[in-house]
Amino acid sequence: MSELGVRPNETMVPLMPCASVEETLAFYEALGFVATYKQSKPYVYLALEWSGVHLHFGPPPKGLDPAREESGGCLVMVDAVAPYHAAFVAAMRRVHGKVLSSGLPRITRYRPGASRFTLIDPSGNSIIFIQRDEPVELEYGGSKKLAGLAKVLDNARILREFKNDDLQAFRALKSGVRRHGADAPVAELAIALCHLIDLATVLGEPRDPWATDLRGLELSPSDRQRIESELGHLAGLQEWLP
Repeated sequence: MSELGVRPNETMVPLMPCASVEETLAFYEALGFVATYKQSKPYVYLALEWSGVHLHFGPPPKGLDPAREESGGCLVMVDAVAPYHAAFVAAMRRVHGKVLSSGLPRITRYRPGASRFTLIDPSGNSIIFIQRDEPVELEYGGSKKLAGLAKVLDNARILREFKNDDLQAFRALKSGVRRHGADAPVAELAIALCHLIDLATVLGEPRDPWATDLRGLELSPSDRQRIESELGHLAGLQEWLP
């Protein structure tokens, strides 16, 4: 206890804007959240709970544009993020018949070994699940030890996993493949092309140019092993590879 009598037993609950009560409830309840309080008038207030996660929602500010995805956010610190991602993905498949991986709402892709993923809700709020022991030496701005296409791939990883910016990752990879693709190891180029196909799918862009380039590569068994090791979490990988 401090000298002023304050005990370190606080509980903090985020209060985020809610652009639509119906859409917010539909999204979170489909994931398994339970509404412990809901009110639309005289003002919006929702309280949702799942496992040990508590999220509260209030009226949106004037001019809120959910599509900008700048509404609000919450960091959820957990021991391991993979089980949470798996639980939400399974719930989406049960309710929607697919994983919501593009548009609003959605869940970001999870790469095995990654230390975070994000839920983006219908109001543009980001709920970021982060592993408690996420490496302190993590290069949030991209590794300075890499060069060429390897550096581009690392920067794209940062944009996707930490900044939730698929569009910028897509643009960075397109530029990187043009500049460094001819000089990159074939496995590295194939990995970049697979990411471009995946991002094009998420963003609703044509994927044929990247798929055609990928099919034109000659991959050795060791190349395929590296690609499958790094990208095994992509559902369409075997279909894309030559």
